[in-house]
Amino acid sequence: MTIRLRAHHLLCMLTYVGKGYSPAFIANYDAIAGRLAAGEDILLVAGPDDICAPLIGTTECHCFYESVTERDAKAMEAVSGLLGRPLSPGSRIALDRQMLELMRAAFASGQARQACQACEWFELCSNVAASGYAGARIAIR
Repeated sequence: MTIRLRAHHLLCMLTYVGKGYSPAFIANYDAIAGRLAAGEDILLVAGPDDICAPLIGTTECHCFYESVTERDAKAMEAVSGLLGRPLSPGSRIALDRQMLELMRAAFASGQARQACQACEWFELCSNVAASGYAGARIAIR
């Protein structure tokens, strides 16, 4: 199978520690973390993705906001530069340990955080990165 992710979730997954908008959101994200650890590839999409699914139709749904679309564009640019190849909706990424470590190093250094500036999770993610990603649930063997 393939995991559908919007671009800014390529950054969010780096620091995911089991916190989120609702118990359903967290359970879904935990399942996605397990699928990534099992080696499923990523398909980049425009708009709501597999992580957004539990929020669609709820009062917490912000997945269609212009600010989120702008965050996706900034994340797409940052990750494209980091990986040295252009990415767009429809691109596929095979996440391996080396790529995860590269992305986490760039995130921790601030090199890949342009999309995060106005995010409500900014402080949490900063703390996770500063801790060396202690407790992060996305792990590739």
